[in-house]
Amino acid sequence: MGKTFYITTPIYYINSVPHIGHSYTQVAADTIKRFMRQRGREAYFLTGTDEHGQKVAIAAEKAGLLPKDFADGIVEKFKAVWKRLDIDYDYFIRTTGPDHIKAVQYVLDKLYKKGDLYEGEYSGWYCTPCESFWTKLQIEDNLCPECKRPLEEIKETNIFFKLSKYQDKLKNHIKSNPDFIKPRFRANEVLNYLDKPLPDLCVTRPSSRISWGIQVPFSKNHVTYVWFDALLNYITGAGYPYDEEKFKKLWPADIHLMAKDILRPHCVYWPIMLMALDIELPKMIFAHGWWVTGGKKISKSKGKPVDPIELIDKYGLDAYRYFLLREVEFGSDGAYSEKALITRINSDLANDLGNLLNRSLTMIEKYFSGSIPKPDVVGKHDEELKAKAICLTASLEVAMKDLNFSAYLEAVMSVINCANKYIETRAPWTLFKEGKLNEIAAMLYYLADVLRMVAIAVYPVMPGAACNMWQQLGMGSDLAKIKADDIGKWGLIKPGVKINKGKPLFPRIDIKGDK
Repeated sequence: MGKTFYITTPIYYINSVPHIGHSYTQVAADTIKRFMRQRGREAYFLTGTDEHGQKVAIAAEKAGLLPKDFADGIVEKFKAVWKRLDIDYDYFIRTTGPDHIKAVQYVLDKLYKKGDLYEGEYSGWYCTPCESFWTKLQIEDNLCPECKRPLEEIKETNIFFKLSKYQDKLKNHIKSNPDFIKPRFRANEVLNYLDKPLPDLCVTRPSSRISWGIQVPFSKNHVTYVWFDALLNYITGAGYPYDEEKFKKLWPADIHLMAKDILRPHCVYWPIMLMALDIELPKMIFAHGWWVTGGKKISKSKGKPVDPIELIDKYGLDAYRYFLLREVEFGSDGAYSEKALITRINSDLANDLGNLLNRSLTMIEKYFSGSIPKPDVVGKHDEELKAKAICLTASLEVAMKDLNFSAYLEAVMSVINCANKYIETRAPWTLFKEGKLNEIAAMLYYLADVLRMVAIAVYPVMPGAACNMWQQLGMGSDLAKIKADDIGKWGLIKPGVKINKGKPLFPRIDIKGDK
């Protein structure tokens, strides 16, 4: 058995419930996993929750709960949202889990014995919401560079990690591996940061100030810094260091997915941690953009949360997943509004995809009593549609290689639009009046086979809608088991098959003020 395709999301901090930003990363990762499995790859998807640190302790205290009890409640909310989003993860890791805690302590002990950790005194500025230290040169007006909240001046003894020891090695790796950090302009951001002397990382907090954390094995006075603890989940969740067989099968990770605001920990701290442990680096770290409204990031901390469950209840799961991945190029920021969501649903899903399925099946019912006709007479227009559809596979592969979900879906919509224009050009209502039923039969067969290909292609993004299409087309087998190779094969839908026409796939949504 070869290496499993291993994809991860960040483990989400549990001081608040999931919002649109969290769901964006999850849907992207889920889509990649389904895409890989369609291509015969075994895929493993890791997600989870980051449960230690001062912010969690403060949130638990406000709720009148112990930190672990607070964490248990929030974790269930995350899992419930992922279930509603149809996220097919393989392992949900919690940093409060005993295996993770044991592995983190193993890593700390190993790096300490190696000489990469040392005790030193820290004097500087601390941001509680970000749980980050800053030097005087990094701040302005005593405000955190990240969240712009007031900083607290702190002086304390901690354990430090020698980031500077591996700085040049990391720079060389980034320069010689163009796919390591993507989009490429993010790699340039990291390289610019690495052009300056890299301060060593404080990897502990005094237990007298923060007790909610993993105990440092060689110092009873310290707990592990939450970022050091959290980043290790990518290897502890893959079996390190105790399940060598699992770890060998999964590591290195093929893709780490995350939002751009946690670029530095993932692209500086994390690779250096792996270098110090003599572990191979992940193949790709991809930092996507934010969803913004009014030019500001949508998030709980910014007071502008968008609840994915509310949108799913209102517009449907598949429409929500489609919007997230179609509306903006992955890697760039996207402007969110409910109007934009409705417009995308109406234009792409209702007018184009849903309309194509509904009108094709309606004609099969009208002209051929609900059975897929046999294409005896084939013309130029039929073959042009066939050629367009068969080329879809190559476009999908190119788009997904760059994680360009928008281009992936645009390629599918191009085939759908071609099929809709094909109907207008062929004008079956006119052919019927002229008694050319053989030409209508070929046309409807070609449309049915194109819809079969489209269903397979959209499955990774919209599994529910794709399966609905599959059932309406009268295809008996489980779509989840159908391989992507079938997209490029013509004639796999059999004449004589009875369709099961159902309700419109995506009903058009009326916007107030529309006439």
